[in-house]
Amino acid sequence: MAGYGVPETDIATVIGIDPKTLRRHYRQELDTGHIKANSKVAENLFRKATGDGRESVVAAIFWLKTRARWKETMVNEVRVASADPLSQLLEQVAETGRRIHDPRGADA
Repeated sequence: MAGYGVPETDIATVIGIDPKTLRRHYRQELDTGHIKANSKVAENLFRKATGDGRESVVAAIFWLKTRARWKETMVNEVRVASADPLSQLLEQVAETGRRIHDPRGADA
């Protein structure tokens, strides 16, 4: 139950003992239950991620995002009609920046 995240007081209630008694006699189980549960889930996920079929693709993507730090990126393009004054100002600022950073100079 500790591996599933059940609180110690609830485990003690189910077993019919005091929580202090539970901790005194089952300290190792309480401390390692979640580790064993996580290991079993990781083993199952790894098996699915390295298998075949649709399920393996989903598992592999999840594994790579969480374990290999892969991420999805999005590129957003914004197009603005140049008829509005703000768009014209932004275009002028962008053009000025291009001329400043152009190594060939403004005349090229």
